[in-house]
Amino acid sequence: MRLSKSIAPCFAVVLLSIASNASAWGPTGHRTVGRIAEHHLNPRTEREVQALLGTETLPIVSIWADQIRSDSNYDHTHTWHYTSVEDDETYATSSKNPEGDVIEALERMAATLGNPQKPHKERREALMWIVHLVGDIHQPLHVGRADDRGGNEIEVEWFREEQDLHWVWDAGLILRREISFSELAEYLLPRATHEDIDEWQSTGIREWARESHELRPQVYEIGDGYLSWGYLEAQWSTVEHRLLQAGIRLAGLLNEILGQPPKAPASTW
Repeated sequence: MRLSKSIAPCFAVVLLSIASNASAWGPTGHRTVGRIAEHHLNPRTEREVQALLGTETLPIVSIWADQIRSDSNYDHTHTWHYTSVEDDETYATSSKNPEGDVIEALERMAATLGNPQKPHKERREALMWIVHLVGDIHQPLHVGRADDRGGNEIEVEWFREEQDLHWVWDAGLILRREISFSELAEYLLPRATHEDIDEWQSTGIREWARESHELRPQVYEIGDGYLSWGYLEAQWSTVEHRLLQAGIRLAGLLNEILGQPPKAPASTW
């Protein structure tokens, strides 16, 4: 039985199962994005975030959107973690899920968070959704192909264990590095130049999705499906780059929503 399908009551296995279902990057990756973002919030945004989260932090709440998947009250949110865009399509031309998708949900949650007239609970949940979904949208297979369900139907062997390609990207790549989120964030933070930060924060949600869409071909370079160190080394720089971009952009988005005038241009993708 695949580890990602296991129902054993082991905490670690539960986390891996959650990650395989729809959580880009798994807990370590999402918390890395949250930690990076914390270092790029302006003082006003920091105060607003603290007012909404209390003693919790962006890394801590970054996996809330996956933790609630077992709560039937949130069944309607399961499709919010991803979108399906075929190879020859853009998001604008793609078929939209009537229950929502990662782009629609992010845009809607940004509007909720930015409305001070909304109840505290709604704005708090919107913030937690944003922290998570910005991470999701930077994982290439969360802007996936419908026919293989974002790689969930692509069978591979990952270091001699049966898995699917989506699981490899959600959890396998980062888990194999055996690194904590704080260590990974500390390693990545100095690698973003001022020019990088300005450029990455000048783009909007649909541009982030377009980038993931363009990265998909390399994700599918799986040869005979037996994946190990070669695939990990070939893809790891992309993992690092997307996590860093996600953290920087999350901070930029929160800075915009919670006080600064918008600077990300509208996208027609």
